[in-house]
Amino acid sequence: MSAAPVGPAAPDAAPLRIGIVAGEHSGDQLGAALIAALRERVPALECFGIAGPKMVAAGCEAWASADSLGVMGLAEVLRHLPRLLRLRAELAARFAAARPDVFVGIDSPEFNLTLAGRLKRAGIRCVQYVSPQVWAWRQGRVRTIARDTDLVLCLLPFESEFYAQHAVRAEFVGHPLADQIPLEVDAAAARAALGIAPDARLIALLPGSRLFEVANLAGPFAAAVGRLHEQRPEFQFIAPTASSAVRECFERQLSQAPEKALIRVVDGQAQRVLAAADAAIVASGTATLEALLSGKPMVVAYKVSWLTNFVLRTLGLVKVTYFSQPNLLAGRRLVPEFSQGAVTGEALCSALLAEIDDPAHVARLRQEFARIHGTLRRGGAGRAAEAVLECAGRRPPQP
Repeated sequence: MSAAPVGPAAPDAAPLRIGIVAGEHSGDQLGAALIAALRERVPALECFGIAGPKMVAAGCEAWASADSLGVMGLAEVLRHLPRLLRLRAELAARFAAARPDVFVGIDSPEFNLTLAGRLKRAGIRCVQYVSPQVWAWRQGRVRTIARDTDLVLCLLPFESEFYAQHAVRAEFVGHPLADQIPLEVDAAAARAALGIAPDARLIALLPGSRLFEVANLAGPFAAAVGRLHEQRPEFQFIAPTASSAVRECFERQLSQAPEKALIRVVDGQAQRVLAAADAAIVASGTATLEALLSGKPMVVAYKVSWLTNFVLRTLGLVKVTYFSQPNLLAGRRLVPEFSQGAVTGEALCSALLAEIDDPAHVARLRQEFARIHGTLRRGGAGRAAEAVLECAGRRPPQP
């Protein structure tokens, strides 16, 4: 009997090709975790697009750096608009030619959603990983999101609930940081790794991952350090910086500040620094979530250009009371937050001391942080990978 002819390979035997665009440091973290989870499920994986160093290490071909999208705020974007428009047009053409199985835009919604719209019209499935804060401001964007994406992957539980009210396909996958950071951080090990004495009083400073926010916040953070040092000379201060560019910007801003000598600057290691610290002064963004997951009291600062702030407030575009992730997740004020002109050294110093000088408050805060940590700890990268596989038309792995 003659052998049966060999048919074509099963569809799932073909490499899975993912186009991906991740903005800045937090997007790079999410992208690297997603790529690793996808590769566990589909070893024949090809990823290409805009990537940071962690994504490149995970095997993504970088057409441009994730830092190229590190712009936020209306006025800030306007200065970079010609470059961003050129980049987006180039990417649309390259992705359309490459024909990935699915496009994944990670964060950077103002850039990624328009790009997704072009690619979806070209017949490419599109996923937005990290919901824009459409529930907080410019809620009318939900119609554009419904049109330009096939799926939104949400990191926070209330986001998928919002989309359900607007008939947009969205899935709460949890936050990968909640899986990466243990429920009980090892402060002693972190201090040993950093060369910090076990009994030291350590304050972490996280001035942000975008250059403009570092430039805006370095001065007030240094002023807060000066005031804290006057009142608590035993305090030590350490600032982990997200990249060499951020470190250079931070140190340049501190070059004339008398507090510079009090601040130890390290490359990366934000999670280790937070594990070692007693408390933190943090720029609004993903770092506030890292501080929460590390169980640390914090004070949060947010500062954009006067034009951005004027437009947002004058047009009534902001629909939420709070802006820091701990307060948004709790639906109430858990941690002090300051914005714009209220971000001063005196305010940050006073608020931080009020937080850490009340042991009962710190205990309640950590209990609430642990509850939120459990809510977000859902195997986020794995869930996101399985959702991307399904959107790409691949069979999810069987249990």
